Amino acid sequence: MARMPLAQRRRQLTEAAIRAMARDGVPRTTTRSIAAEAGVSLSVFHYCFDSKQALLESVIETITEHYLAVVKEAILPRTTLRETVRAGFQAYWDHVRAHPAEHMLTYELTQYALREPGFEHLARRQHELYCATYAELIEQVSGMGAGLRVPVPVLARYLAAMTDGLTLNFLVLGDAAAAAEILDMVSDHVAGLVHDERLLPASGPLRP
Repeated sequence: MARMPLAQRRRQLTEAAIRAMARDGVPRTTTRSIAAEAGVSLSVFHYCFDSKQALLESVIETITEHYLAVVKEAILPRTTLRETVRAGFQAYWDHVRAHPAEHMLTYELTQYALREPGFEHLARRQHELYCATYAELIEQVSGMGAGLRVPVPVLARYLAAMTDGLTLNFLVLGDAAAAAEILDMVSDHVAGLVHDERLLPASGPLRP
C-alpha cells in the first residue's frame, strides 16, 4: 500500500466513512467496514483515528465542507442582493437534491450523538459548526457592501435552523416545489434585513 501523508489518509478514511454510514447507517457501520471501504488495513484506521468520537467529528466537519464549498462559489455579486442570496441557497439545495443520503446522515449523526453516552458534545459541535458556516457566508455577503439590521450570530442561527428544518422536511416529503417556495420567501426576508446598500441593492438594478 502506498504511503500517504496523515492528513490525506484521514481525509480518505473520512470520505469512506461518509459513504459507508450513508449506505448502512451509523450504528451498523464499523471501523472494519470503513477500512474496507477505504481499501486500507484496520491498523491504518486506528493509526489515523484514536477514537470513534474523533472519526465522527471529522465526518461532521467534512460533510459541512462539502456544501460550504459550493455555496461560497455561488455567492458572487449579482444584479441585486436578493439574487445573490437566492443563488447561495440554490447551491445548497442542489447539493441536498444531489446527495440526499449524505444529508440524511447528518440527522442520524445528531440522534446517535445525543443517545450515546459521552458523545453528546458532538451534536453540539455539529450545530455550532452549522452556525459558524452561516456566519462565514453572511460575512462574505457583507463584504460586498451589505449591512444588516440584525447581528450576524442571530441571523446565522436563524438560517441554520431554517435550512436544517427545511432539509428534513424535504427528505421526508420530497416536495421540491414547496421547498423552492420557502427558499424564495427566506431570500426575500434576508434581503429585507439589509440597511446599507452600497454595492448590492435588495431589489432593482445596480446604481451607476
